[in-house]
Formats: sequence, structure tokens, C-alpha cells
Amino acid sequence: MEVVLREISKRMTQFVRFEFGDIYGVARSKIVPARHFREKAVEGIYLPLADLLRDPQGTLVYGNKFTDAIGFADGLWFPDFNTFRALPWDTKTATIVIEPTYKGEPVTVYPRYIAKQQFARLKQMNISLASAHEHEFWIMDRQTRKPLTPDVNVCSTLRNYEAASLVEQLMSDLYNVGVDVQSYHTEHGPGQLEINYHEAFGILAADNAHVYKTAVKEIAQRNGYIASFMSKPFIQYSGSSGFICHSLWDTKTKRGLLYDPDSPDGISELGRYWIAGLLYHAPGMCVFMAPTVNCFKRFGKNPFTPGFSISWGIDNRTCTIRARINGEQGTYVEQRMAASACNPYLSLAAIIAAGIDGIQRKLTLPMKVTGNSYAVSNLPQLPTTMGEAMDAFNKDNIIKDAFGEDFCDAFLALKMHEIRSERDAKTNMTNINNEWDRKMFFEYM
Repeated sequence: MEVVLREISKRMTQFVRFEFGDIYGVARSKIVPARHFREKAVEGIYLPLADLLRDPQGTLVYGNKFTDAIGFADGLWFPDFNTFRALPWDTKTATIVIEPTYKGEPVTVYPRYIAKQQFARLKQMNISLASAHEHEFWIMDRQTRKPLTPDVNVCSTLRNYEAASLVEQLMSDLYNVGVDVQSYHTEHGPGQLEINYHEAFGILAADNAHVYKTAVKEIAQRNGYIASFMSKPFIQYSGSSGFICHSLWDTKTKRGLLYDPDSPDGISELGRYWIAGLLYHAPGMCVFMAPTVNCFKRFGKNPFTPGFSISWGIDNRTCTIRARINGEQGTYVEQRMAASACNPYLSLAAIIAAGIDGIQRKLTLPMKVTGNSYAVSNLPQLPTTMGEAMDAFNKDNIIKDAFGEDFCDAFLALKMHEIRSERDAKTNMTNINNEWDRKMFFEYM
């Protein structure tokens, strides 16, 4: 509390945004004058718990145990002081992540709560996880809805400077808000960009991803653009991925746990169990890697997105899991199922739950794929639709147990709402060229 109050005073902050991400990962908040920060931090701030179950357009979804139990009741939300960040694009304002309670107990459908539970399980095993999401996103002119760049020319230096002031502000402001940018380049769609940032340990990595996505959207908005992390807004162009790069570390010795120089492929025994867990549970966790009906349109047979087969390989971009071997400090695993629309808290929670099961049951790692995985027959398959993903999730008791009964019920209610909405749009012929998809997901995700 006192550290935060000193920061508020030093920076002459006038407003603090008490903020959370809902189940879709959409940022929602109340803005509090800084003079009331201590009071609200101690006593809590009231917000409707049902706000966790809104679709990206703000529609509340009912018909599940959580909303049936609480109705329109408020939760009492308290800030996590470690998450306080001043906003460089708005020098009068800061943000802090809040967590909900209901009748004095944590709210178990809250994505950040679920992620923290999984990180706690890893800590009990003396393992810490460092990670970062690789988000691709679209930039469109807010008025004309035309993309920032008119054509596709990946990594073109000229394309990098179509909106030089915007890009420079994104890179500097992200760093100043605590997201350590490593690189920027244009991607495979017109107006599609990627900004990578440094990994972090534990829940901080998910917080960074949440801040990153919100910051990009806000900075774009202030410059006359819309930034979107929707996975597949345009059928004719490539989709946006959110690959999750992560590594395992011993909490006592601080040594990397994925690398073994004596292993034929450089992967340790623990690392093999971990990857085996990710592959075994890939169907059940797919609903968190591709969490909207639109996300499944991103999968395709090109080296920048995985197909629907489940495989792994060493530095193989066609596989679901890509292992990068670079010594003890640099070896990591890349989960390539993840779409840019994935909720960072839920996607990391699913990875941890699957990886822990692989370690605990010492699952056998299948043969790695060399060359083009799309050409390999008889590989196990991922779900190809949201309906199939929900079925796979319901059959995976390990993943379901990690998320808890209340969350699963609420989450599946949101997915059924999506499926019905998309079905209605198709019936009414209002989803030509992803029109319904863009209305639902483009601006807020």
C-alpha cells in the first residue's frame, strides 16, 4: 500500500483504474480518483460478478450455475499491489489488477485465480515457469476500416514505417508500462503486426500479456486506429497467432530443467514428460488455445499455424509443439495451438495442468516429426470446431478438474452462446466473409 501511494504521489497520478480481465480476456474497470485509492484498496470496490460472463460485445450470458447462484450480486474486489503500473500514454492515470471475493471467499471462475492455483501447484514441485505470449494483431484505420498497410510484405523495412509514430509509441510505451519489448515486424496480412516481449516468471507473465493487449488497443485508439487480437477477421488473409513460449526452472537451484546435453535431442527427461503431457491433453485444452468459434478458422496447412494434427518437433513450425534447443538457459517449448484471442491466464493454466500430468504420470513422448507434419498420416487430431473442442474438454477430467466445476459450467455456457449466435447469423445470411465474426470479436478482443 505505502509503495503504491508513494508512486501515486511521485507521479502526480490523478486516477487509478481498478481493472480485471473477464473470461474472454476483455479488460473491464472502474476509474477511481487517486485521493480515494487508500479507501478503496482497504475496503474493496463493488462490481457485479456477472461482468465476468459477458461476451465481447457486453451481452451477459445466463443459464449456468455461477450466474444462477449470484444473479446481479456485487463482488467485493481488492487490488493486488504488485500489479500497479503507471500508464505512459496517459500520465494522469495508473492501473492496478483487482481480484473478486463473494461473501468473503475467492471467486473461483475468475481467470487470474485459476492461473494462480496452477502456478501454486508447480511451486509445490519446486518448479517455476517462465513464459511469454507471441501476439500478432491487426491495425485498421478507425474511420475507413482500411488496414495500416495495403499489401503483404513480411518484415519489409518500408512497411515498418507506414505509421512510424504509432509503432514508435507502441514500443516505447509498452516498455515503460513494464512490458519489455524485444522486437517488432510486419506479419503476413495487410495491417498485421507482431511485437514480441521478454518472458517473465509466474503470474507476472499473464499480467504482462493482459497489459500488452490492452495497451496496444488503447494506444492505437488514441492514434486514430483500431487494434484487434481477433484470430481470423478476414477469410482471405492469414490468422493471428498467440504462440506461448515457456521454459521450466528449478526454484532452488535456479537451473533450467528442459535441457539435457546427454540426451540425443537435447531434451531432459522432465522436459519429455512435460511435452508428452501437452500432446496428450491437446484436444482437451484446445478450447483454451482457440477460445472462440472464429479461432478455428485460423488453423491451416502453412508453416505459420499448426494444422489439425497433434505433433511435436525440434524447431519445426508445422508442429503443434515446437521445441527450441539452445543450452540450459535458452531451451524452451513453443505451444503453437494458441490463437491471439486466447486469454493469457486460462491458456497458461491449461498448459501447466497438462504439463504437470505428463510429469506425474511419466507419459511417453511420441516420436518427433521431422519435415512437414502436414504430410504425415495417422497423427492424432485436434478438434476442428468449437463443438468438437467442447466435447474433448468435457472428456478430459485432468483439465476439467484443474479449472473447477463452477468455471467449466460458466465457460461452456459462454461457448454455447457463441455457437448459437454464429448459427443464427448463418441462418440469416449475415456472416458473409466473416461479417458476424468481426462484429462480435474485432473491436474488443
